[in-house]
Amino acid sequence: MADPSLKAALDAGRFVVAPGIFDMISARVADGLGFTALYATGYGTVASHLGIADAGVATYSDMVSRMGRFAQGCRTPVIADADTGYGGLLNVRHTVMGYEGAGVTAIQIEDQEVPKKCGHTPGRRVIAARDMALKIEVAAEARRDPNFLIIARTDARTGLGLDEAIERGKLYRRAGADIVFIESPESEDEMKRIGQEIDAPLLANNVEGGRTPILPAERLKAIGYDIAIFPAIGFLAAAAAFERVYTHLRDHGDSNDRPAGDDYGFGRMNELMQFPEVWEFERRWAREEG
Repeated sequence: MADPSLKAALDAGRFVVAPGIFDMISARVADGLGFTALYATGYGTVASHLGIADAGVATYSDMVSRMGRFAQGCRTPVIADADTGYGGLLNVRHTVMGYEGAGVTAIQIEDQEVPKKCGHTPGRRVIAARDMALKIEVAAEARRDPNFLIIARTDARTGLGLDEAIERGKLYRRAGADIVFIESPESEDEMKRIGQEIDAPLLANNVEGGRTPILPAERLKAIGYDIAIFPAIGFLAAAAAFERVYTHLRDHGDSNDRPAGDDYGFGRMNELMQFPEVWEFERRWAREEG
């Protein structure tokens, strides 16, 4: 079931900052920090699971199990990337039912052609606006729980301009989207226009090194946004940490003499992975095995 707390937060006017999660270590760390929601990034999930570009190669089957594991392993509501819905209208229906059944709280569907591409990379093309609106109508009809939220994303800004992107956002809202996501606006002024012209909860995508300026949460709220996702912040930091410690190991032949605080700590990781619960279970039941 969807977690009602995300919808309640939006209804109450609380601004939501959602960090990107991409595997269960990142999910467990973020889950313990008190965020209102977590964002299960398609880019990061595909990269960590398959080690390839987020370019439409991953399938529904690849993704629903991963997204479900995030949702089931976290107490915090999970917003999940579902690309284009993995096909036509019947695929969208199946995707919504599958993600909802897996425990996800919000699903993001975009209007790119298949195969899709990452929203901050070049060469994206979109389907007809009416075809996407039908996908949103199908998605809204397919959900069983009103707390399960539908996010409609348009990638029209880069190829067709801001006016077209805004008109699509309005259309997708009328079609039944709970949240509108205009991908890749290229300035704060563009973001202000989106906030002024679209009467719907709005999502801002903050990608370090991407096409859109990263604004503070207070500023985003002031110009009309309701959610800020940071899909890349976790895996970019993780990749840098991997490179640093692996380079040290290559150059020194051991893991000694690294800077203090350079790792998470084996004890903390044991706690994060819930080893104390395993040890307590073993203590309780050891007498039966002896």
